[in-house]
Amino acid sequence: MIASLSGRILEVDSNSLIIEVGGVGVEVFVPAPLKDMYQSGDRIFLNTNLIVREDSLTLYGFETKDQKELFTLLLGVNGVGPRLALAILSMLRVDEIRNAILMSQTDILFQVPGIGKKTAQKIILQLQDRIPSEYIIEPLSVTAEVDAEVLAALTALGYSIVEAQTALQTIPRDAPEDLESRLKLALQYFHY
Repeated sequence: MIASLSGRILEVDSNSLIIEVGGVGVEVFVPAPLKDMYQSGDRIFLNTNLIVREDSLTLYGFETKDQKELFTLLLGVNGVGPRLALAILSMLRVDEIRNAILMSQTDILFQVPGIGKKTAQKIILQLQDRIPSEYIIEPLSVTAEVDAEVLAALTALGYSIVEAQTALQTIPRDAPEDLESRLKLALQYFHY
């Protein structure tokens, strides 16, 4: 098992990084927000999970051990494969996923493309007792809920998840918390 790796980024692809490790270029699939933080030439350290299939060896990388552990838990849910687990971690923060599971908030999980009602319910039912009780459950802020709606609106308009998340990150912290204002600010990102 390859538990972690560090090296220099050779290339940033649409959903992965090519990292030079000991003279070898290793492709590592990462959550979208992590990929957007780096560019070619940067050094990086990742906690990794190697998925072995009959026809492939695929490496998934995460900034924190919490992300890696949650990825592994999600893979244990029937019907959730590596790509869907990675999509969940690309759309939602670790604390948002834990809160959604512990508070049975299927609507939070619906934000992820590829997750329907049954899959969201399976994730909650199968993982609710596997999320450690030491995590403090705090209700998601109004801003987080509105931003989820903005993200859904942007993807409905045809923008990719990565583009929509990048636009969300450009919204100033002191911006109003209503949907219309935050959507307008996010759309400004695309008009520069």
